Amino acid sequence: MTHSASLSPAPPISPQEWLETPQGRYVLDLEAVKLSDAIADEFGFNALQLGMPERNLLANNRMPLRQILSDRTGTPAHLRAEFTALPIASQSVDLVVLPHILEFRSDPHQILREVERILIPEGRLFIIGFNPFSLWGLARRLPPFPGGFPWEGDYLSVSRLKDWLQLLGFEIDRGIFGLYVPPCKSPAWLKRWQFMEKAGDRWWGFAGGIYIIRAIKRVAGMRLIMPTWRDRRLAAAGALTPLPRKSRPENSLEESGKIQDESR
Repeated sequence: MTHSASLSPAPPISPQEWLETPQGRYVLDLEAVKLSDAIADEFGFNALQLGMPERNLLANNRMPLRQILSDRTGTPAHLRAEFTALPIASQSVDLVVLPHILEFRSDPHQILREVERILIPEGRLFIIGFNPFSLWGLARRLPPFPGGFPWEGDYLSVSRLKDWLQLLGFEIDRGIFGLYVPPCKSPAWLKRWQFMEKAGDRWWGFAGGIYIIRAIKRVAGMRLIMPTWRDRRLAAAGALTPLPRKSRPENSLEESGKIQDESR
């Protein structure tokens, strides 16, 4: 009886409960550091975080409008709505962060479609997920069968996610792995195994417990025309002045950095 009881599933816990455990805090602190470095220099005006309102993952970004949207009541979010039907105008957001959303929702494809809709052309998407090919992915399949969050999710591999994003016109341009420590519950053991973080980055980077991927929304037939190097230097020096309408060349819109349709 004692042996069978030890192999029984652990009592499930909610996401909020898990976030307060040493294990949850360790994971979130690690993700916050890695994501902050990744989004620090992302430019634009509007940034949006979907889910996990208990942690502001946009704090290190410089965009003037940074908001958190949650699909749960009683959370410290700026907005509240279903992720499959976002009340946000199309092509109005420069940056979207999805922290552990896709693996814990029943319709991840529709969530990605909504994210693609609200992002501007060349908008950036950061996805944080649990890696099924890691110690953390393996732990949920071994006794004593942990229950509840985060073990109940449908972990998505990077290759599978890449296929989904490509169908929507996204291009993955970088990825970060982390969380190489075993999924210990004790803070003492988490600290004891912390040396594996640096070793994992160097020797088995693809086997991290979490990944952060950056994807860019590409639009066919569109390209961003940047000013020439000489014009940018003049603009920085304050020497670039507007031309009179009658003497403005036909290609002045292209030289000012507007998005043009290549088909013209």
